Amino acid sequence: QVQLVESGGGLVQAGGSLRVSCEASGRTFSSYMMGWFRQAPGKEREFVAAISRSGASTYYADSVKGRFTISRDNAKNTVSLQLNSLKPEDTAVYYCAASVEDTNTDTLYDYWGQGTQVTVSS
Repeated sequence: QVQLVESGGGLVQAGGSLRVSCEASGRTFSSYMMGWFRQAPGKEREFVAAISRSGASTYYADSVKGRFTISRDNAKNTVSLQLNSLKPEDTAVYYCAASVEDTNTDTLYDYWGQGTQVTVSS
């Protein structure tokens, strides 16, 4: 069982930056691939970024590639997402999730946080 708690969301102007983080409970954090997903009002949840168990490999949605950076610290049981050059269309609730599989598909993630709101004003 893994419990995930996100933090760090907020309101920022277009072009600005935010960092959202996720802290996991349990001693098996390094066993999970970690991902970030987001859901905007009236839209389906979408993949944003993922990172392998060791942190050696990262994956990004085309819409955020070059602007967002995912990282993890297995010693601290945390995964973070640095959001730069933010756009109004990045506005969404951002969720971190853990999967036992190597996947970017949300339905294959086993554990989810409660989400943190990111709002980008134009």
